[in-house]
Amino acid sequence: MTAAVFPDEVVTKATTRLITVPGLTGPVALITLDNGFDHTKPNTFGPGGLTSLNAAFEEAVAAKPAAIAVTGKPFIFAVGADLTGVEQVADRATALQIAQLGHDVFRRFTDSEIPTFAFVNGAVMGGGLELALSCHYRTLASNAAAISFPEVFLGLFPGWGGTQLLPNLIGADKAVTVIIENALSQNKMLKPAQAAELGIVDVLLESADYLEQSLLWLADVVNGKTTPKRPEIDRGEAWDAAIARAKAIVDGKTHGASPGASKAVELLELARRNDLMAGYAAETEALADVLMTDELRAGLYSFNLVQKRARRPAGAPDKSLARPVTKVGIVGAGLMASQMALLFARRLHVPVVLTDIDQARVDKGVGYVRTEVDKLAGRKRISPDEANRLKALVSGSLDKVAFADADFVIEAVFENLEVKQQVFAEVEEHVSAECVLATNTSSLSITDMAAKLKHPERVVGFHFFNPVAVMPLLEIIRADRTDDATLATAFKVGKELKKSSVLVKDAPAFVVNRLLTRFLGEITAALDEGTPFEVADHALDPLGLPMTPMVLLQLVGPAVGLHVAEIMHNAFPDRFGVSENMKRFVESGKTAVWQWDAQGNQTLDPEVAALWKPGDSPSTGEQLLDRTLVALADEVRRMLDEGVVAEAQDIDLCLILGAGWPFWLGGITPYLDRAGISERVTGKRFLDQGVASVPTS
Repeated sequence: MTAAVFPDEVVTKATTRLITVPGLTGPVALITLDNGFDHTKPNTFGPGGLTSLNAAFEEAVAAKPAAIAVTGKPFIFAVGADLTGVEQVADRATALQIAQLGHDVFRRFTDSEIPTFAFVNGAVMGGGLELALSCHYRTLASNAAAISFPEVFLGLFPGWGGTQLLPNLIGADKAVTVIIENALSQNKMLKPAQAAELGIVDVLLESADYLEQSLLWLADVVNGKTTPKRPEIDRGEAWDAAIARAKAIVDGKTHGASPGASKAVELLELARRNDLMAGYAAETEALADVLMTDELRAGLYSFNLVQKRARRPAGAPDKSLARPVTKVGIVGAGLMASQMALLFARRLHVPVVLTDIDQARVDKGVGYVRTEVDKLAGRKRISPDEANRLKALVSGSLDKVAFADADFVIEAVFENLEVKQQVFAEVEEHVSAECVLATNTSSLSITDMAAKLKHPERVVGFHFFNPVAVMPLLEIIRADRTDDATLATAFKVGKELKKSSVLVKDAPAFVVNRLLTRFLGEITAALDEGTPFEVADHALDPLGLPMTPMVLLQLVGPAVGLHVAEIMHNAFPDRFGVSENMKRFVESGKTAVWQWDAQGNQTLDPEVAALWKPGDSPSTGEQLLDRTLVALADEVRRMLDEGVVAEAQDIDLCLILGAGWPFWLGGITPYLDRAGISERVTGKRFLDQGVASVPTS
C-alpha cells in the first residue's frame, strides 16, 4: 500500500556481498546502499528502499557471517526518508505503515544476534543516522560532509528510533543538543570530530582507506581485542535537566507552533525508560500523527522551495546570456560594503576594489576584510595560502577610475535616491557600456536610479540581507529597462556567491522589507493606540517567528525601519503609516525598546516608556495577531496582483531565506491558508489544497 504512494521513488538498493577479513573465522556480510546516482543525489529510504534493505539483511543472515556491516555509495551513507512520497500521504493508516516499516527494518540490526556495524562513509542525516544508531557499532569517515538530525527543523522529529536510541547512547543532554538545539539553530550540522566526541560513533577513521580500516576495526571488536567505551547514562537529575532545557529551547524557538518539536521532547522523556518496545510504539504513533499535520506539510513545502525552486529561479533569463565577471567594484566601504567585498573575493576569486569619500573609510573597509580573513585562517576555515590570496584580491581607492576594467560594480552607500543617482553617474564615466551597475538598495526604485544614465539597461537591483555571509537570499530586481544580459549576469554572480536568488519586480521595498514593514506597522500602530509593549511584542508568538517585532526592529535599526516606513507611506499611504512615537524614538538615539539584566530578564526601558505617548484604545494579543495576519494576507495578495514575483511560492521563499521565518509556517501563505485568513481577506487561498497542507483523500 505504501509503495503506491511513492510512485516516483528513486529506490536505494541494498546489495550484500561477503568479504574475507584477516583474523575472522567467517566472512563479513557487507551491505552497500546505492540508488544508482552520484553523490549529488543522496541515498534515501522509501518503501522500496526499506524493502531492499530488509532483503539484503535476510541474505546477510543466511550466510551466517562473523558480522554484518552496512555502508553507502561514495561520499554518501544515507540522508533519511524519501520526503517526496510523504507529501502524497493522504490518510493516517498509510502514515502509520510508513512509520512502522522503518522501525521494523532498522530494528533487525539492533536485535540481531550477529554483531552489526555501520560504516558511515559519508553524509548521514535523519533516517540514515537512525540506521547507523540501530547497529551495535559505528565507524565514521573523517571527511563525512554532513551529520545531523534535521527533522525538528522541518517540523518533524526523528521517528525511526532516533529519539530512543540516541539519548540512551550518549545521554539525554547531548541528545537534546543534536535532535532539538542544533535543528532549531538553522539545522546546524555536526563535523565528524564532533560526532566522535559526542559518542555518536565509536571511532573516526581516515578516508583514504576507510573501508579497509573499518573492516580491521570490526575484526578487533568481534575478536574481543577492542571494546568500544559506552558511558553510563544518568537517568535521574541529569535527564530532568536535559528535558527542562529541551522544553525551554522549543518554547523559545517555536512557542508551541511546531507539533514535531513538541513531540520530540515528549519522546526524549519517554526514552528515559530505555524500553525500545514502548519507545518505538510511541514513536510510530506520534510519527503517524505528525505526518498528518499541515505544519509538517508546510515544512516539506519549505524544504522543496529551498532545495528546488531556489535553484531554478522563476523568470530568470537564459544563463547563456550572462557575461563574464573578472573584476568587481564596490562603492562604499562601510560594514555592508566590506562584508560584500569579502564574499565576492571568496566566491568569485577575482579582484575587488572598494572606494569611499576619504582614505580613512577606505582603509577601514579593507582592514575589515583582512581582519575577517585572519579570523577564518585562525579557525582553519581557510589555508594560509588562501588567506594571502584573499588579502591580495581586495584593495581600496579614492578614485573611481579604479573601476575602469570592472565588469560588475555594486553600490552600498546611504539610502538616498539622489546620492545613488550621483554615484552611478560618476561610475558610468569610467566603466565600459557592458559593465553591470548593481545596487544594494533595500527599498528605492531601481528604475528611478537608472533614469539619468546613458545606459540604464545595465542597472539591476542586487539586494543582500544582513549579515551578508550568512543570509542566503538575494533579491534580484529588474528595473523597467534592465536587459536580459544584465539580468542573466546578476543571476550568474548570485549563484557563484552561493546565494538563492529570486527575481523581483521594481516595486517599493521589493518583497521581504515590504512585508516586514507592513506587519511592523501594525504592531507600531497598536502601540500608538495604547497596547502595552509586552502585549504587542508577543502577539505574534503563536507563529513561532525567530524573534519578536521589537527585537527585529532593534536588529534592523529603528532609523532604517523608519526610513523604509516613510518610503512605503509615500507609495501606499492608505496601508503604511508613519508613527510620531517612532520618530521621537529614533530622534532620541535609542536603538532598543527592551533592557536585559545579567540574568536575562527583560524590562521596558523607562526612557522609551517616557517618550512614547500612547492612546487609550489598547488591543489584546489575540486581536493584534488577527489584525497583523489580515494585513499580511492583504499585502501578499496585492503583491501577487502587481506581479512583484511570479507566484506565492516566491514570497514564501523570500521570507524563509531572507527573514528566517520557520519551515513549519511555509513562509507565510500556507499558514494564512490553514488559518482561514486568506479566504476571509482575499476570497481565495494562496495555494491549492494539498500544497503545503494534507491532501484530501
